[in-house]
Amino acid sequence: MMIYFTKMHGLGNDFVIIDNIDGDVSLSTDEIRKLSDRRFGIGFDQLLMVESSSSKDADFRYVIFNADGSEANQCGNGARCLALYIQKKNLSYKNPLSVETNAGNMVLTVNSDDSVRVEMGEPNFLPSIIPLNVNEENSEYIVEGFKVGSLSIGNPHAILALDDISDIDSTALKIQSSNDFPEGVNVGFMKVLSKDEVQLRVVERGVGETLACGSGACAAVIHGIRLGLLNAKVKVRLNGGNAMVEYDGQKVYLTGPGEFVYEGSINLRSAPA
Repeated sequence: MMIYFTKMHGLGNDFVIIDNIDGDVSLSTDEIRKLSDRRFGIGFDQLLMVESSSSKDADFRYVIFNADGSEANQCGNGARCLALYIQKKNLSYKNPLSVETNAGNMVLTVNSDDSVRVEMGEPNFLPSIIPLNVNEENSEYIVEGFKVGSLSIGNPHAILALDDISDIDSTALKIQSSNDFPEGVNVGFMKVLSKDEVQLRVVERGVGETLACGSGACAAVIHGIRLGLLNAKVKVRLNGGNAMVEYDGQKVYLTGPGEFVYEGSINLRSAPA
């Protein structure tokens, strides 16, 4: 089976995008894993599919798969790339666009400088929704001995506010493997530089550490605002570049670039078993 794809990235968080509007592409978990292999496949953090929407309120359906083949509900960096892909491929001339996801609809606006502003929706702090195995909602929790904030933006996040984020691997592993997060969790390590700027590293579930994580950037800023550490509009410095996050107390918005890398095709039968 020949798969035609476009490779893109948002601040180094890299994606393969497939036009599946006709619904003729169906990939197994194993096939996605093979495609994500950076030596034997294409290599990506997430695979994104553009599909026809089942809702009259959305222009397209936005489907997201992690590198390990699991399906994700949300990806802000991917959404920016998706908007630029739809525009370049002339799939729609609408701006803004509404896309349907498993976590609800997202609104994507392509700006004049080709950056994209993504309306990420409303965060949810209820432990049962995140999900997080605790009895009541708090601004912070103790997980595996670490103080974390936690919320959902269509996917679960744990955020640690630290003075030093140089050594994060063992902490991320402990939190991600904790029974407190029954569906896994994205772990963000935030260093507050000022009320208007933070540095952030994110270890994503099903992927590992990425150069950028859009929903992670939103989660970190929201947590920082709840703690009184940040203003309503914050520059987030990620390993792959900078993004802007705005939170008005209800909805959160993510603005940043998306870049085309190359286009190609791959025969799945040629991938190693």
